[in-house]
Formats: sequence, C-alpha cells, structure tokens
Amino acid sequence: MKNKSGENMSQPSAGKIRVIIVDDSIVFREVLAMGVSIDPAIEVVAKAVDPFDARDQLLQYHPDVMICDVQMPRMNGIEFINRLLPQYPIPVIVVTQISSAVFDALNAGAVDFVTKPNVQSPVSVEDFINDLIFKIKIAAQSKVSIPEPSPDKARIAVGKLDTNRLIAMGASTGGTEALFSIIKALPSSMPGILIVQHIPSVFSRMFAERLNNQTALNVKEAEDGDVMKQGQVLVAPGGKHMRIKRWRDTYKVEILAEDKVNGHCPSIDVLFESVAKEAGRQAIGIILTGMGYDGAKGLLAIRRKGGRTIGQDEETSVVYGMPKASFNIGAVEKQAPLHQIPQILLGML
Repeated sequence: MKNKSGENMSQPSAGKIRVIIVDDSIVFREVLAMGVSIDPAIEVVAKAVDPFDARDQLLQYHPDVMICDVQMPRMNGIEFINRLLPQYPIPVIVVTQISSAVFDALNAGAVDFVTKPNVQSPVSVEDFINDLIFKIKIAAQSKVSIPEPSPDKARIAVGKLDTNRLIAMGASTGGTEALFSIIKALPSSMPGILIVQHIPSVFSRMFAERLNNQTALNVKEAEDGDVMKQGQVLVAPGGKHMRIKRWRDTYKVEILAEDKVNGHCPSIDVLFESVAKEAGRQAIGIILTGMGYDGAKGLLAIRRKGGRTIGQDEETSVVYGMPKASFNIGAVEKQAPLHQIPQILLGML
C-alpha cells in the first residue's frame, strides 16, 4: 500500500505505538522513520508531505502519536495543530529549529518538542533519534490538552502576602503551559519563585523571556550568584542544576554543571532538597505534570521540614507521573486541578 507521497506503508502491528510523520522533506521523513523504527515498540504507520495529506492518513491509519514539522508549505505545523486537535485529539511532538515558535506549538496543544539535528553529524542525529524515541513513548501515555478559546482570566486579587516565603516549582512534559497558566495568574507582590522545567538549554532562556513578557512578574533564566527578590522568578538553565543557599535575610542561587539526577539536568529533586534544607518551614513546593519521579523525594523533604506542598491532579496533568509519585509517598499536602493551584498557593501565603 502506498500513500500520496508514493511511499510504501505497511499495515500496523498489534501492541506497538503507531506513529505518523508529517514533514515536507522526503529525506528528513526517511531519517525520522528509519530512526524511530529501530525501537521494537514503535511502528511508523504513515508518512505525510503536508497537513492536508496527514489529515487523510490520520483517518485511514489511526496512529497513536504524530510527529510534525513546524515549518511546512500550504499550512504550518502550529496552524495544523490548532485546527486538528479539537477534531482529532492525538498527542503531537513538534520538530523545530531553535526558535520561540516551539512555545506557540505547545500552547496550541502539542505535548512536546525536539530540535532538528545537524544531519551532517552522525552523533547529533543519533542523539536526536534517541530523544525522539523517548518522547514518543511518553507522548503515547499522555493526555491531550485542547486550549480553551476563552480570554485569559484576570489575575487573582489578594491582600498582603508573606514575602518571607520561598516558592519552588518543578515540571516536565506539559509543564511549560502549566507553569505559564500559574505564573500569569499571580500578582507582582509574590515572594521569590524558583522553577525547574525539564527543557534543553537555549529554550530555558526563551521560556523565561516568554513568562517575563506575558506575566506581572520579573522572570529571567537563573545565573550563578543571583539573589532572590520579591516579585522575581528564576528559571533553571537547561543542562545545569540549580540550588539555593541562605544569604543574609534572603537566598542566593547556585548554578552547577554536574551529572544528571533521576535522568535529568536540571533536576527538580536537586532544587527541592536544597529548598527544604535552607528554607524549611518557609518553603512552598509545587510539583506539576511530567513523566517519572523527579521531584518526589525533594517535595517530601520540604513537607518533612514543615513546608507546604501542592501537587497537580491526574485529570489536568498531561502526564500524571511526577505528581503521582509524589502523592504516593506522602509528599503532597494538597492535590488540585491546575486552575485551582494559584488560589491555593496564595492562600498558603
């Protein structure tokens, strides 16, 4: 059987993750297809040259996960996701150059992204394929979130807040949009906030800039020696761990290039454990959507030191992995849907 691009397509095998690849480059489609098919749990059931070709193949092959280029002729990937998901809710991983457009794709409902490799470098391509295989397996277990078309709600009106507190948040798959929805609801009078989002370097700075431009808080990618201030949010740089140390009447940030912890750098546990040690009862820890268990032990440490803790619930998590692991070991004091977390956080302040 052949698709519209003339490529032979096999019938899907039972039990495998069925993938469709949407990319206008035949060379890159083949690189993707051959690469991910190495894994015995994955089968490429369809390849499409553009969103219009993909639409027909989605109905024919019923894949579990879609890999979609952002830049394509006739219709770009972001517009395609916006139009597709309300009618056909499928987990989408976007393939992109290093660009802030990735956050538009995530805002449209994509569950994750990968950056295009240097095709002249075998090592770069191999790392890219391994990363993509890992993310396909996560996406197959994820929950598709279709953005609401309604306008943003106004920020929550609050009285005087306890600015001596320290807030630490951790997230992975689905986390950029979860964190954005929380931060945009908070007032500028918030105490200092620290964020670890599992995200590659370069994109962590873009993510911080997006939060800074679209919320009331001052947000930046953290640098070694930064001092926590009221109304400021520091985002851990991709590829480096972030810790805090008590400094005078506030906290100073340490940025360290060290080995991965729980498979991640930055690691949520590294941040949370330092927050538990240095801030104790003054700390508030929040664990959000993501695969695995990073952050669970650190969140428990915060709770055992007398700090407050919040976990996102299963219904609103794109992947209920890290919040579940945290809940199961007793680290979560309050579990709540994403839209309620800002109000709960402000109540704790």
